Amino acid sequence: MDISLASWFVILLALAAANLPFLSERLFCVIPLSPKDAPTDKSMWWRLLELVVLYFIVGFAGRFIEGRTGDVFTQTWEFYAIGAVIFIVLAYPGFAFRYLRKRNSAI
Repeated sequence: MDISLASWFVILLALAAANLPFLSERLFCVIPLSPKDAPTDKSMWWRLLELVVLYFIVGFAGRFIEGRTGDVFTQTWEFYAIGAVIFIVLAYPGFAFRYLRKRNSAI
């Protein structure tokens, strides 16, 4: 896999993973949080927990791909802090779709 292609793959994976918590009422789009007859909204705490777990999954995937394409460079805490902030910025479209979108109310 080309390094440029691998970089774009990790960026697109991060974009998809960052928006995943806001697009579904299930945990990781698989596990229902409430019984079928009592649908409720997933709380923001569940969404934040899901976002943190997905950040680490994308980080491990990126590190694995980096190891397959060449040497793995050592990173300090600044790299991970900037990566977390970028992951949160990538989650903004899903957040805006879930919480800031004006919903039409039937009269």
